[in-house]
Amino acid sequence: MYGLLSPTGGGDPFPLSKTEYVIGRHKSCDIVLNFSNVSSQHCKLVLSDGYWYILDLHSTNGVKVNGNRVTDRRVDPGITLAISKHEFKLQYDPRQNGASGLPPNKMLHGDDILSQSLMQRAGLEKVKPQDTVADDELDLGAALLAHLTPKPVVPQAARDFFSELVFD
Repeated sequence: MYGLLSPTGGGDPFPLSKTEYVIGRHKSCDIVLNFSNVSSQHCKLVLSDGYWYILDLHSTNGVKVNGNRVTDRRVDPGITLAISKHEFKLQYDPRQNGASGLPPNKMLHGDDILSQSLMQRAGLEKVKPQDTVADDELDLGAALLAHLTPKPVVPQAARDFFSELVFD
């Protein structure tokens, strides 16, 4: 077993015996939370490098770790985790799950930090689909790139400084 997800308000804990769980209202989810304010596929718990991470699956009411809304976050042992308004404690030992050394990055997909605005990362703005680039914009970009590419410098023949001097 990799840990235990326990509701803080009472109820049966969920033993975590797999390395990945989809949590939501739909009956196909690994952990079903049958509440109207929980999205059909609300979030995902993923075990990586001995630590559990929570990923929001674009839910309506979000996911919070220690009261802060997140989209991708490491959940350290004993931390309070809220799925919509339903709070849980995640209890586990990272060393028993294979962790060694310093804790890994706070985000599972941490290298993708610039893919969202600060407002989106805070959960205050929905992610908008990116606009497509027109073909003529691509051609303009290629032309600009060709213009900025340095040309090889061909050395000129050495000139005699004194041959260009004019005396009256």
